[in-house]
Amino acid sequence: MIQSKNNSEHYIWGDGCDSWILKSTSGLSVKQEKMPAGTSEKLHFHKLAGQFFYILKGNAMLYIDDERFQMKQGESISIEPGSKHFISNESNEEIEFLVISNPPADQDRIEIKE
Repeated sequence: MIQSKNNSEHYIWGDGCDSWILKSTSGLSVKQEKMPAGTSEKLHFHKLAGQFFYILKGNAMLYIDDERFQMKQGESISIEPGSKHFISNESNEEIEFLVISNPPADQDRIEIKE
């Protein structure tokens, strides 16, 4: 079956951010996500899941282990298990991206209190 945002499970997270689950198996999760301008997720890490972020639209800021990465459309980055990270939209436009997790990170997210 062909998957898209139109026929995938959808949920809202954070401050009005959208997520569409394009694929979810015991070994792999693929989500398409959208973040409005000025939104950010919380600093966290995954014990088991490695993640791959690919920017589909806009400019995103990724913070990984005290490093800051400015990413634009068509760019990607990998995050190893155990790395503290979060994505942020510090621009004036919405961003859209894919986040691919192996294994899925849904039950493997540890938020860091600051």
